[in-house]
Amino acid sequence: MERQTDSPRLGFKSGVMHGLPIGMGYLSVSFSFGVLAVSLGLSWWQALLVSIANVTSAGQVAGVGIMAAGGSLVEMAISQLVINIRYSLMAISLSQKADDSVTKLSRVLMAYGITDEIFGVASGSGKSFSKRYFLGLMVLPLLGWFLGTFLGAIIGSVLPQILIDSLSIGIYGMFIAIVLPVARKKKGVAITAAVAVILSLVFYYVPVFKVLSGGFATIISAVVAALIGALLLPVDDKEAAHAD
Repeated sequence: MERQTDSPRLGFKSGVMHGLPIGMGYLSVSFSFGVLAVSLGLSWWQALLVSIANVTSAGQVAGVGIMAAGGSLVEMAISQLVINIRYSLMAISLSQKADDSVTKLSRVLMAYGITDEIFGVASGSGKSFSKRYFLGLMVLPLLGWFLGTFLGAIIGSVLPQILIDSLSIGIYGMFIAIVLPVARKKKGVAITAAVAVILSLVFYYVPVFKVLSGGFATIISAVVAALIGALLLPVDDKEAAHAD
């Protein structure tokens, strides 16, 4: 007998409605990515292709940065692995909540649409979710991501350079907005972020490290900061309970 979701309302239409706020947010974020991509030398269709193939803001920003710097395929592969490996963990978690309507083929299609926000909404949808709900949840976020990239790339290709430079930093502002609220509440997050910033500055300004490309400098900074945070700044039981 097929296992049911918690509510019969959680079908395709409910998924689309729940994805609306995500899609609106992605529209603005991907607009900034489109502007950034063309400012680094990509054409509008190349920027759009990157968004269609990836659907990951941090990974795409790192990727186009490595492209612009003439980085190697090894740098690209390692950076994307480090940045995006969290999606594998999200997929494992979501697979435990999928009901019997989610077939193997459905899992392949759904894996394409796993993002931080979609994962959060799907995880909070109840004890289980259906294939139709998750596919509906993907629709507007993906459309928002593609449309925003397209608009940003088209507009960015005709604007004066000073406006392009101003608009292209918007996506970095999003990353700061994500980190700061958490860092203000949790010392470990603040210290880990500070270590990453310091390492990035060292790699950029200290002459002996100039032999490292920007891609490898980013990878090393992220991995070392994460290791320091995990080993020296463990989360105590009270923080873990509060996070749950």
